[in-house]
Amino acid sequence: MTTTADPDAIPRVTTVLTPDERLRVDAAGQGIYRACHRDTMNDALRDLRDNRAAAVIVSIACCDVNEVPRVARAVREFPRVPAVALLSNLSPQTAQTVLILGRCGVRTLVDVREPRGWQQLRSVLLHDQATEIHRVALARVAEDLSEAPEGCHRFFRALFEEGSETRTIQELSNLLGVIPSTLMSRFMRANLPAPKFYLSMARLVCAARLFENPGLSVTLVANELDYSSPQAFGRHLRSVLRLSALEFRERYDGEGMLQLFRDELILPHLARLRLFDPLGFDGSARILARRSYDT
Repeated sequence: MTTTADPDAIPRVTTVLTPDERLRVDAAGQGIYRACHRDTMNDALRDLRDNRAAAVIVSIACCDVNEVPRVARAVREFPRVPAVALLSNLSPQTAQTVLILGRCGVRTLVDVREPRGWQQLRSVLLHDQATEIHRVALARVAEDLSEAPEGCHRFFRALFEEGSETRTIQELSNLLGVIPSTLMSRFMRANLPAPKFYLSMARLVCAARLFENPGLSVTLVANELDYSSPQAFGRHLRSVLRLSALEFRERYDGEGMLQLFRDELILPHLARLRLFDPLGFDGSARILARRSYDT
């Protein structure tokens, strides 16, 4: 499936910021997000209702007593839209405002008084973009495997909920509470692709989603997904898909890579996966029993 990134598809982020913060947020987000600056939280809520905001950035300096209830409303009514509090300077009211926003449900505070704060802001928003494709992936896979054991669903949830930060089978096995050799053996006996391949492809679904942002370099995507270097990311692409990073970017977006994941690792193996529990009772035994029954 061949797709090309649309420069106009960069996520829109609604902000309520001071004039100086607006300029700096625009500069920090070039190629990653488009900031739509609003004067009040009422305007920001309107963006949320119109589905025009992928995240909301609110300045601590703009959160007076009149705006705080509206921030709480945004968090309550749109729980899947990340709300980020931005701290660019201190005032006597700062500490109290931060505490109040925390009680309202704002879980992310980014301190941009130092340069690394802007990198943190970019990372927060990129992470939230990546988790969007994770939610789509989990919904599609859950529908494909609706009759599968809970252990099978847990395996795929681990791939897409923690997979972008999980690099090795050892780490994945730790999440699942299974010895790595046992996990690999169960997949092999069930005649399924190796769990390492499932993990590699899930991480590339996330990578393809990030590459939809024209402003993101290979280095930034590799860093966001915790590869040791852009070269390591390139080697991974070559070994899994026989593509360079540029070819991968031109060929797949997040949805396209998710479809490839399903075409390669889910749909051809539906009969086995629907009987397979990699975390409990050995799925290969169920498959053998079903085969015996069918014959």
